[in-house]
Amino acid sequence: MPSNQNPLGALPARFRRQRLLIIGCGDVGLRVARGLGKGGPRVLALTSTPARAPLLRAAGITPLVGNLDDAATLARLAGLATRVLHLAPPPGEREVGPRWWLDPRSQALARALRRRTLPQALVYASTTGVYGDCAGGWVAESRPVAPATPRAQRRVNAEAVMRHLRRAGVCVSVLRVPGIYAPDREGGTPEARLRRGTPVLAAPDDVYTNHIHADDLARACLAALWRGRPQRTYNVADDSQLKMGDYFDLAADLYGLPRPPRVPRSLAQEQLPLSLLSFMGESRRLVTTRMTRELRLCLRYPTVREGLAAERLIQRG
Repeated sequence: MPSNQNPLGALPARFRRQRLLIIGCGDVGLRVARGLGKGGPRVLALTSTPARAPLLRAAGITPLVGNLDDAATLARLAGLATRVLHLAPPPGEREVGPRWWLDPRSQALARALRRRTLPQALVYASTTGVYGDCAGGWVAESRPVAPATPRAQRRVNAEAVMRHLRRAGVCVSVLRVPGIYAPDREGGTPEARLRRGTPVLAAPDDVYTNHIHADDLARACLAALWRGRPQRTYNVADDSQLKMGDYFDLAADLYGLPRPPRVPRSLAQEQLPLSLLSFMGESRRLVTTRMTRELRLCLRYPTVREGLAAERLIQRG
């Protein structure tokens, strides 16, 4: 029997080692695995694409082929991991059924995990979009959610599904994440948009936007997996406090490109796609006190200036 002091202490060594299961192991998941280093937990990842298996193995990750949209493929996840990092997004607009506000992927994962011994801890990466438009106000985690888009409503449902696991004793942490950027991430910088000359809102109509470097997000995920308080929500963002237009102006100056044109909201609604307009319809600034105090996370890139400038230094080197 395991000892009372260390529940894993009396088990064979191969069972004492922690096992981290990553659901949705894309760019951020790979950064998380790299951040563990040698001697850390065994890392496993669910992938719906068998062709990704060699990439995962090369990163020291054991691939498990399965699909959150096919519950029958998730049976092997039960009792497999001591900690779970859930990075998979809900279905998109074209994939949802009549109950469009639900996240069936998170529901399928929760059911699979419940079949056997549950993990000690689970971290779910949500979005700051669950707050809706806050008119540029400061937003702490205690603020009630007010999702304004179907995508954000599905995220609220996913958070609730994951938190429900607390009744079975799982320490669940929710990370609310804004825009993720990194020079080595696909579409991870504003350079392409600047080169296209895509306009931004004029100053009177502009909105606050929030950011986090992908490396810092990966470190936040790891911190929450081992330091997160039970049933706790954390805003994960840097200290930039920029409006969207100012962010693109900053990036343009760093890249040596023309600043984007500024247009009033009335013209933006005619010129820009709905997907982009949705981000221009919400304004908020995030309070990250919990992230720094409870997760004890010191950001490597405190603002987007440091993150984007680091990219330019690498390119020039």
